[in-house]
Amino acid sequence: MSLQQISLTALRAFEAAARHHSFTKAAEELGVTPAAISNHIKALENQYGVQLFRRLTRAVTLTEAGQSALPLLRQGFDKLSEAADRLGNLNPGGTITVSVLPFFASKWLVPRLHGFYQTHADIDVRIDANMRAVDLVRDSVDVCVRLGRGNYPDLNVVKLLDEQAFPVCSPRLLEEVGPLKHPEDLRHHTLLHVESEEFYFPEWSTWLKVADVEDIDASRGPRFNQLGLQVQAAVEGHGVALASSVLVTDDLYAGRLVRPFDLAVEADFAYYLLCQKEAASQPLIVAFREWVLTEASASQSA
Repeated sequence: MSLQQISLTALRAFEAAARHHSFTKAAEELGVTPAAISNHIKALENQYGVQLFRRLTRAVTLTEAGQSALPLLRQGFDKLSEAADRLGNLNPGGTITVSVLPFFASKWLVPRLHGFYQTHADIDVRIDANMRAVDLVRDSVDVCVRLGRGNYPDLNVVKLLDEQAFPVCSPRLLEEVGPLKHPEDLRHHTLLHVESEEFYFPEWSTWLKVADVEDIDASRGPRFNQLGLQVQAAVEGHGVALASSVLVTDDLYAGRLVRPFDLAVEADFAYYLLCQKEAASQPLIVAFREWVLTEASASQSA
C-alpha cells in the first residue's frame, strides 16, 4: 500500500485507543471527541477489512488482528519521533524554557544569563518563575530548577548547588545599630526570618544553638515567605538575615551585604536541575546544563 493511502491520524487514534483500552481516554489525549476516535477506527477497519477492537460496555479490547498490528505500529511511531528529533538536532538554536523558583531567578540565575548569551547567541532562554509543582510535558518546560532532596522519580536529576545558612546584613546597619563582633551582639539587632509552606529553611534558633547563644529570643523579628524577600530586606538595612548562601553570593561580592560570622548551618536540601530522561541529550538542554553547572561550580568556589 502506498504512503498516500495511509492515514497517520487514524493510526494515532488506533494506537492511543489500544494503549488506554478506551476511546474516551484516547480522545482526551489527542484533543478530539470520542466520536472522532470511533470514526477513525471504523475507517481503518473498512479500509483493511478487519475488525480491530471488540466493543465492550465500558472498554474496548484488541482483536487478534489489532494485537498483531500494534507492535509494528508503535515501532513506526518511535522511528518517526526519532527522525523528528534528529531533524531538530541539526539546528541547536531555538528557545529553551526554564522553570525556576522566583527568588533563585532574581538573585542567582538572571544576573548570570548574559554569560550564556555570550556563548550561545543562537539560543533564547524563556524564564518561567513560579513556586508550583511543574509537569514538564503539560507545561511545555524543558528544564526546571527546584529546591529539594533530589528524589524526583522518572526525571533526569543533576545537583546544581548545595545550600547553607549564615547571618548577613547591610554594612550600613552595623554603623547605625552597632557592630557584630560576637554572636551575642545579635540581641541588639532585628532578626529577619523566612517562613514557607513549600520548603523548610534553617531557623535562627538552630543557628544560635550551634553558636552556643541562649539568651536571645530567636522568634522576634519580621517574617517573609520567600528567601529573596528576606535577603532584600537585609540589603535595605532592615535587620540581620539568616540567609541562603546561594542567594547572597553576588550581594556579598558587591559589598551590599557583609557576613559578620563564619559559622554556618547546613541545609538538608539543595538546588537540582531536572528534565525528562529522554530529553537529557537534546542539544538545547545539554548547552544550558553545561553552562549552568559551570556557573554553579564557580559560584560555590568563590
